[in-house]
Order: sequence, then C-alpha cells, then structure tokens
Amino acid sequence: MTRLPHLSARLQGFGTTIFAEMSALAAQTGALNLGQGFPDTDGPPEVAAAAIEAIRSGQNQYPPGPGTQDLRDAVAEHQARFWNISVNPDSEVLITAGATEALAATMIGLCEVGDEVIVFDPTYDCYAAGIAMAGAKLRPVLLRPPSDPAGNESRSDDRSEGRSDDRASGSAFWFDRRELERAFNAKTRLLLLNTPHNPTGKVFTDDELSFIAELCVRHNVIAVTDEVYEHLVFDGVHRPLCTYPGMAERTLTISSGGKTFSFTGWKIGWAVGPSELVAAVRTAKQFLTFVNGAPFQPAIAAGLRLGDDYFEDFVSTLRAKRDLLCPMLAEAGFDVLEPEGTYFATVDISPLGFDDGIAFCLGLPELAGVVAVPSAVFYKDSDDGARLVRFCFAKKDDLLTDAGNRLITALAPYR
Repeated sequence: MTRLPHLSARLQGFGTTIFAEMSALAAQTGALNLGQGFPDTDGPPEVAAAAIEAIRSGQNQYPPGPGTQDLRDAVAEHQARFWNISVNPDSEVLITAGATEALAATMIGLCEVGDEVIVFDPTYDCYAAGIAMAGAKLRPVLLRPPSDPAGNESRSDDRSEGRSDDRASGSAFWFDRRELERAFNAKTRLLLLNTPHNPTGKVFTDDELSFIAELCVRHNVIAVTDEVYEHLVFDGVHRPLCTYPGMAERTLTISSGGKTFSFTGWKIGWAVGPSELVAAVRTAKQFLTFVNGAPFQPAIAAGLRLGDDYFEDFVSTLRAKRDLLCPMLAEAGFDVLEPEGTYFATVDISPLGFDDGIAFCLGLPELAGVVAVPSAVFYKDSDDGARLVRFCFAKKDDLLTDAGNRLITALAPYR
C-alpha cells in the first residue's frame, strides 16, 4: 500500500475506495458495472416530484440543524409503522448526510481515543475509516462462509451458554459465538451491527440478535446499527436490535432513504435513539456537513409515507433480480452464497480455479466485459475473503441477463 506523505497516520492505508476504482475501470473498459452498489433506474416519481416542488417553492437554504420537522416526523412515523418503535421526533431523530455521515459522526461523537468498536467482518469500508478518524480501534469478529469449517471446536450446542451452530439457523454466513464473547473487554465502547449485511447479504437471525443484545447489556456497551437495507429482506425477517430487552436505552439506529427509494445521490440519512446519544452525535455532525439536502428532505419524507404497496413491490422486484442473476452466476461456475437481503450476491471463485479475488476482478472486464468487487477489501485480514467476489443486482433485468451470459461464455474454459 502506497504511503501518502501528508496524510495523517490514522488514515494511512485507506486511499481511494474500491467502489471508485472499479467504477472507473468499468468506464474505461465499457464493461457492465455490477460492482458499485447503486441502481441504474430512478426511484418513485412522486418522490422526485416532491424534490422538484421543494426547489421551485424556495426550500433551498439551510434547513434546521437536526433536519426539517417534517422529515423528523416522517422518520418517527416510519419507525412506529414498520417496527413498532415509539420515537420523539424532536429529541430522538437526527437527519444526516446519508448513513455514512451518521456513522462517522457517531464514531467521533461517542468514542474516546483508544476505545474499541466491535464489528462483524467483512465490513463496509466507511466503518474502519470512521473508527480510525475517531482515534478508536476496530475489533473484528469474523463472519464465515458455510464452507469454512474453522471454529468448529470452539462452538457447542449449549444454548444456555449462548453458543450454537449458527449455520443451522439458515444463515449462510455464521460467526463463532465464543469469538464474539471474547471481543468484549474493558476498552469496548461500541458494537456496530449491519443487518441486512453488506457485503455478505446476511440477515442476522432472532437467535443471533438475542445473543448480541445479551452481551451488550451484560457489558454495558452501546450498540450502533446500520439498517439501510431494512426494507430489502428476501429470506427471514428484519428486527431492529433496539427492540430486544435492555437495548432501547443503549442503541442508536442508523438508516437512510438512498437504498429504499433508489436516490443514492441525495444523501439523506438519519440516526434514531435515546436523546442523550442523539445529542452526542449531533454535536459531532454539526461540524461535519452542518446541514445538507434542503429540498431533498421533504422528498424523502414523502417517500417514507408511501403506501405499503410501494415497499412490497420494492422488495419483490429486488428478490426477482436476485433470482435472475444468482442462477446465472452458478451456471457460470461460481459457488453462489445466495443473499438473504441487500442487493448484493457473493460468490466463491475457487471452483473455477481462481484464488485471488482482487486479481480476478481486475481481469474480469477484459475477460468477460463485467465489473465486480473483490470481497477481500472488506476484511481486516484480506486472506479471509481472498476467494470471494461481490456482484450488485440492483440493475435492469436486461443488463443482468447480458452480464450473466457474458460470464457464462467467458468462464466456460475454466469450468
């Protein structure tokens, strides 16, 4: 990794994100981009119309620091409507520049230098950067693919001890519960949980979440949940961690409108939780972007108030896209780890004779005219994800079909 001479030590090694690199590669080669996670169609026209109307009506200056009253009300209504969570929009909701800023402000606002943040590895790349900017330390707990037998000796069937074979729960990726227990120590400040999980597509089960919650309560640790894919669960059920016993008072829930409404460039997110936690995050957030997206805030409020049919159609459409691409990836020769949520599919490239996902992805545009993202970049130890590659299926059906056929044809000699 090239060292940047003027960059602070805590950010050395981050450099340009893999998403920017692979999207640039797609542009350079004309390859189909299944790498970066964004849809290739706009979201609901009524949400777009609300943004246009807000611009035309003059809602273009600084919005209130915590966010517009209407959007904070809409977020509170959303939490009650979908998750039966009662939220005070005036003191327990903060509007942010996407979930990314909410996460960064949370790390900066809640962590002291030297604190530890437990995460499930692999992690979305902004997690490590935000933790580093706060001067804290990332403490990873590995999510293992079902083919990984490691850790069997440290697991048991004694549920009274909170340990079980997580693969039996139906989740493709599993974690060693004793490893999670060992991660908690006197330096632990936060546990950061992403469910549905990017990049693996794992939806944490009720049993797993109960175990995580019990550990947070036992060790008096604050939980931060990234739930941006809360409306994209194909198998299983999404249940916010804050709804578990003892968690309401210690959980900050983060989400955004980008993934749910397919307007990722608007960057409208939010953090919800106890007023004391929200106030701490708001203190940090006000010195980052201060405020953002004035005309987009009423638009996302309109989106959150759409009827149930929108949310049902949204998840069924993305499920169909998953079910279109994944069989083609399997036909191409990959071992497909079918996602339970999100809009990403992870594959193992080793059945095709490859063992370096980074090299594979760098060569894939020339080989097949398709761009993917190597999962290794999401792991603390890149070797843990060396054979895994992530494809995004939030694309038009004809593009997915074209990409799948290209992969089937190009990889035929390797099967």
